Amino acid sequence: MNNAVAMYASIQAAGVDERIMQHAPLVKRIAHHLANRLPDSVQVDDLIQAGMLGLLEAIKHYDAAQGASFETYAGIRIRGAMLDEVRRSDWTPRSVHKKSRMVSDAIRAIENKTGREARDIDIAGYLGIAMDEYNHILQDSISCRLFSVEELAQTGDYYGDESQAMAEEPLDGLSRDGFQQALANAIMKLPEREQLVISLYYDDELNLREIGEVLNISESRVSQISTQAVLRLRSRLSEWMDDN
Repeated sequence: MNNAVAMYASIQAAGVDERIMQHAPLVKRIAHHLANRLPDSVQVDDLIQAGMLGLLEAIKHYDAAQGASFETYAGIRIRGAMLDEVRRSDWTPRSVHKKSRMVSDAIRAIENKTGREARDIDIAGYLGIAMDEYNHILQDSISCRLFSVEELAQTGDYYGDESQAMAEEPLDGLSRDGFQQALANAIMKLPEREQLVISLYYDDELNLREIGEVLNISESRVSQISTQAVLRLRSRLSEWMDDN
């Protein structure tokens, strides 16, 4: 909290208390929106605290001459600050990250070889493990930050902001536009059930229990399908991603 206190003190003299109070509901709204898409271990209060830092940064650095409205600029900084906090709080064991990468690599190898979608039974067979163990890997990988559709969406929004785009090299913008198009295409090519779960989760903003009720399957099965979809996307977009 020292950073927040110092930053608040530095801008308090500028008479922005009213602006902070005015946009505090925006911070809370974004926090609750993100919380619905993140694991239960992520606390709304932690997102709000990080989001307030993002709001303070936005107030400090906003330049109306760049063209974007303050609400748009602040929303981007708030959202980004929250996701940065989530990334910093990722305590997923290395073994979980490793197994998740193994699944992504297996999916890519199977689909490159067969030219068709890798089924869960194919992936388990390729890895030489039983289906129970494979499902356990998917369950463990739910909180893994190897690849997050939410983070990718945020990145796309961030670089879509006029004030940021003006400072970018043209080829950087084209690269990001290409990635967003590749992501959209990859989602459209997911197996039907995986695509439906992703759509219900991100577009309709249903939680896992609600999706399970729609599809008449258990919540844990929805989690497995969602995680496998994300790992499949990661495998298909590997050329765009930094695997360091």
